[in-house]
Order: sequence, then C-alpha cells, then structure tokens
Amino acid sequence: MRRTLTMAVVVAALLVPGGPLPVAEAGTVAAPVAAGRWSAREARSFWTAGRMASAVPLPPVPPGLLDDTDPAPPEPAEPAEPDEPAEPAAPAAPAAPAGGIPVPTPAPAVTALPLPSAPPAATPAPSPAPSTVPTPPRAPSAPVPLPAPARPAVPRLPALTPGIGQNFDGLPVAGRMYLVKGGGSYFCTASVVSSPGRDLVLTAAHCLLGSDTQQVAFVPQYTRAKPQPYGIFPVLRDAGGRSRIWIDPRYRSQGVDRAAALDVAFAQVGPDARGFPVEAVVGGNRLVTGAGYAHARVTLIGHPASAARPRVCANRTRKFTSTDARIPGSFLRIDCTGYPGGTSGGPFVTRYDARTGTGDVVGVIGGWKTGGDKADTSYSSYFGADVRKLYEKAVAGAKALAGARAAAGAKGPAGAKARP
Repeated sequence: MRRTLTMAVVVAALLVPGGPLPVAEAGTVAAPVAAGRWSAREARSFWTAGRMASAVPLPPVPPGLLDDTDPAPPEPAEPAEPDEPAEPAAPAAPAAPAGGIPVPTPAPAVTALPLPSAPPAATPAPSPAPSTVPTPPRAPSAPVPLPAPARPAVPRLPALTPGIGQNFDGLPVAGRMYLVKGGGSYFCTASVVSSPGRDLVLTAAHCLLGSDTQQVAFVPQYTRAKPQPYGIFPVLRDAGGRSRIWIDPRYRSQGVDRAAALDVAFAQVGPDARGFPVEAVVGGNRLVTGAGYAHARVTLIGHPASAARPRVCANRTRKFTSTDARIPGSFLRIDCTGYPGGTSGGPFVTRYDARTGTGDVVGVIGGWKTGGDKADTSYSSYFGADVRKLYEKAVAGAKALAGARAAAGAKGPAGAKARP
C-alpha cells in the first residue's frame, strides 16, 4: 500500500501503488544543521513551507537493516507480564523464526491510559470503561504560561461512506512528522497521545528507525495551504544529541519484518515557540491497549504523499494473521481507499468525539509490510502489553528529562545555585 515502497533499479523513481512517488527536486535536499540546540525556533526556521512541501515519504527500509542504537536512556527492568490468552476464533499464527518475537495476542481486559485533552470550549471527554486504569497524576514540569492557548472549534468531518477515503482539512491532534535522513527531507504521519507530561507523539517505528534520523519535528494539522496552523513541535534531544524516541529494542535488532508486530514509536516533543506543550495546544488521543482486533468503527487519518491535505476514512477492523513466516504475527486490518506513501504512522481512532476532535487510539498504520502493500488496505501492529510497556517507558523517560531540566534551571553556571 504505501508504506513499503519498491525500487526497481538504483536509478529508478520510487513507486507507490497508484502512481509515482514525487521525488525531491534539485535544491530541496536538506542542508546540514550543526548539532546543538533544537527548539521550536530552530525547527520553524529549518522546516520552511517550501521544504515541508517538497518532503517525500521515506524510501524502503532494506529488510536486512538492523538498528541497535537506542536513543532513549536505559530504564529499570520491568517484571514480565503473564502470558495472554489468544482469541478463541483466531486462526493459528505461524511459528516465528528462531529468535523472533512471539505473536502478540489481546489482553483479556482493555487498558486505557491517560484521558485525551479537550479544547477549552468542549464538553468533558467520555468516561473510560470500568476496566480502565485511573488517569496517572501529571508529572512535574516547567511552568507553562497561562492562560492555556485558545483553540478554534474542531472542524467537522465530512460525511463518510464506510471504506471510502476522502481528503479533508485535517484535525489538530494529527499531522506530519518531518525528519532528515541521508541529507533528504522526509515525512510520515503522527498524532498526539495523551500523557502526564503532555509532550508525547505516536507514530510507526519504521518512520523513525536509524541513527541518522535528525531534525525531527511534528507539525499538527499540516496542509499545503496552511503549513503550520498550530506551530511546530521539535522532537527533543538528549545530552548526546540523539532524538528522544522510544522504539522496542526487538524492532531495532530483529528488523522491520521479523518484528513487524512491534512497529510502534513514541517521541517526546518540546514546546512551541510560545512555550506551550503540544497537548495543551491541540489535545491528545487516549492510548488504549488490549482492546482486541475487531472494532465496529475506526476513523483512519493519514497524510498521502501527493495530496495537499490529509485523508480520512471510517470502517470496521478485523484480525489479520500473517501466513508469511518471514513476517510473523497478527495485525489489525482496515479497508480504506487511498492511503499510499506518507500515511505510515496514521492513527486508528475509535470512539471519536466530534466535540473534542479526539478519541481512543488503538493502532497506527504500520506492521505487516510496514502498513500494507496496497493503497486501499492498511494494517497496524496490535496494541497489547508490549505497546503499553513502551508507552510507560516513554512517560518515565519524559518525566526524567523534565526533572533534569527543572533542576538545571534552578542552578547557575558550573552548577552553582542561582541567585534568588
């Protein structure tokens, strides 16, 4: 479908089903930027309207590429979860190759993580199901300017026919994730996920894989007519200059095929140029894990390569179990027309609330063949215990960085205490 693009020969154009992928013209290659400060100000200067418009979906990731680098700081080991029972009616999954990951199966109970933020004028978000966990307390963070930024009314979605995608003006909670790789400018789709620090963005792991991924920034509700309607949010860097991205280590070590069931990534973004965290500006979807594969209605959002606006579709999902031993696992499948290159990382949203423009995110385009090999059918890795643990690791890492920055801000040069 997109995501996995094919290259006929070295000098051939990149192709996606339904037509050629736009190739960056001369002069659109990203200029190198010195390592160092990467704030909203630098991101806005780097990601100009012209550079964003000329960015293209990532080229194919070679199946043999293994990436051992883990930019996130090591976290304390977590106790192993008990095995989860498989769905009674599910077809048996093929055995994974030696050393491969187990086939993820849904947890017996749904686990919903922090409630999505609602715009100031919106009514409260729906109450979580009885089996959901309580909303964790907000992590201490640097002071945020008050009052909270005002947001316009959430745009209405067009009338949707099940399975038929339509271009629309987008939603604040979803947008494009831009990055530089090998000197070229690329993008995927991403969305804000509610978190204690209000600073996490969700996308597909294959979009952010590789130690050469640089100048990463999230732009909510990008359209060619309005490139940055809510500003730009840079993916933060650690002391070594590496982007704050959390990807399951097995996805890095085993590769995009053998670990296709783990094609999920979280990234920590800094505030916008005014100092507001992303979730305070555009809201956030609630992460839900263990909800199963079959959903009666999922809203799918993605940014196609050649389109000036994002795309939306609604349809049911069902379980798809791979019969290809090279790509083991079970995935969510949705049939929605017109999701080619660029839509990787787009959220699968259930219980969409038109008043808040948010809902429950149960998947992202990726996983089987990094999202599918046809533009009209998309897949997602299953959101189970592994994704919940990855989210918790990202939350803990984001909290640790916020604490370190707060401590550093209370001291002057060379660690001396700042004057009162």
